[in-house]
Amino acid sequence: MVNWLHNNHRNPLSSPNHCGTVSHMAGDALEVNNQTRMPLGAPYWNLWTASGLSNLADGVFKIALPLLAIQFTQSPTLIAGLSFVATLPWLLFTLTAGALADRLDRRRLMLTANTARAVLPALLVAVILFDLGSIWVLYVTALLVGVAETLYDTSAQSIMPQVVHRDQLSRANGRLYAVELTTNQFIGPPLGGFLVAAGVIGGFLVPAALWLAAVGALFLVRGNFRIEREQKTTLRHDIAEGLRYLYNQKILRTLAVMTGTFNFASSAAFALFVLFAVGPASAMQLSEVGFGILLTTSALGAFLGSFIAEWAERLLGRSKSLALTILGGSFFVGAPALTDNPYILGFVFFVGGALVMLWNVITVSLRQRITPDRLLGRVNSAYRLLAWGTMPLGAAAGGLIAQVAGLQAMFGIMGVLTLALLALMPILSDKAIDAADIEA
Repeated sequence: MVNWLHNNHRNPLSSPNHCGTVSHMAGDALEVNNQTRMPLGAPYWNLWTASGLSNLADGVFKIALPLLAIQFTQSPTLIAGLSFVATLPWLLFTLTAGALADRLDRRRLMLTANTARAVLPALLVAVILFDLGSIWVLYVTALLVGVAETLYDTSAQSIMPQVVHRDQLSRANGRLYAVELTTNQFIGPPLGGFLVAAGVIGGFLVPAALWLAAVGALFLVRGNFRIEREQKTTLRHDIAEGLRYLYNQKILRTLAVMTGTFNFASSAAFALFVLFAVGPASAMQLSEVGFGILLTTSALGAFLGSFIAEWAERLLGRSKSLALTILGGSFFVGAPALTDNPYILGFVFFVGGALVMLWNVITVSLRQRITPDRLLGRVNSAYRLLAWGTMPLGAAAGGLIAQVAGLQAMFGIMGVLTLALLALMPILSDKAIDAADIEA
């Protein structure tokens, strides 16, 4: 595959031949515009299909798992623990996953990870059939699936600049997020609810089959996706190089901290939302199917957000767009502290989903543009160590706070924590973001 690079940014006043340089810049701008409008290509759409299938499987699995868990326990701490172990690999394994993505063929890593994700729920079905299931078996399954997810997602984000032109990244990521969020949160949750209601086994066999189908789609993505290395280095050296790059890049470092804080708060809230929403003893008293449908409202918003993100970025600028997402995210996390009305929460989740998608498209595209290809896997993993490594900590903290203060108090605390991120927005001015983009 061709590795595209940015055109060099030039100052027309830096050359004595002003007119010639302006003409050259106009030509560069026209070339960028033409690249932006070009079709994304067959390799991209095969990757898009694999991602859709993978995320549909993930959406079903992540609904089926807690619905099975509440058949074993009603303890908030143990239920939150399931989310803790599922996201723990983002804290423990993500740096290794990033180093592997920069050393090995990224597509082959994705194939390996999805094969593992297909096998694990099938094994869980066997355990259930032999009546050996327990909350601890679910913990082990969630942990191993999380390891595979870490490897797949890190490789998938790192492979994107090798598949499309860098000036197409906002559009490519927007379309990719559309199918990911639609399948993961719009189709997956209600499907998972229906499958578990019909029989627990279906809730795990279906995602296993979908992950296998995604493997088939990935085989259609032809090409070599291994980054050539100039010299042999140790894994520790590679990881340290990625960490240093992120630390020295102020914009990316700030975004990672902010994303990590939001993920801490949202993981705390949604690890326990099932206890707030499902069953006759809950505040909302929803059925399993109703729970799945409620969660799809955020996916509907995210689906809309994936298509308007590029437009909003141009209209508002990146800084104002990011500030808007923080404001909406605080309601997204904290709304259950104020109401248990499913219609109000559904509306808040819809708007919140659209704004979270806006954040994702802007921040991921920026990270892919300004990070060199040879470092992208490691920078993605270092970024996600901060951004996603907080999720198990948030799930654990949410369980403890809810145990002591109650569910609604926990939702309120996490909403205020998200709102406090506005204090970091002066670092993310449009001028600072543009400067980082130009420097790349």
